[in-house]
Amino acid sequence: DVLSIASELNNLEERLLYPSNTQVAVFVAISEDEDFRLDAVQVTINGELATHHIYSFKELEALQKGGVQRIYTGNVTSGAHEMAVTIAGKLPGGSDFDATERFRFEKEVDPKLVGITLARTATGGARFELGGW
Repeated sequence: DVLSIASELNNLEERLLYPSNTQVAVFVAISEDEDFRLDAVQVTINGELATHHIYSFKELEALQKGGVQRIYTGNVTSGAHEMAVTIAGKLPGGSDFDATERFRFEKEVDPKLVGITLARTATGGARFELGGW
């Protein structure tokens, strides 16, 4: 009963803090068969820092096995917005890499779910894919 009540309270809290007409959620995943080590992800929306996350070994392992992480939930107004995603990590050879990509997305009345899939390019850089989930 306690777990059920706690779950219901969490759902109510989320609906109060992030109404559906302003809610945006950002999810991060790693493309299949990627062998780079993701150290950190930073997300800015409209030039303001939305979130920054440093990954633990267990979190990275879960992402590499196909997991998806909700990295941010917040409020934005309806209309066009710009998101910048910066990642930092290590390539299999041990060299550091970082990359930034900018995306535009449209927020409508419904909650907006944004998925970011991270992958490496043939030249060893980073490739980002943005999609709605």
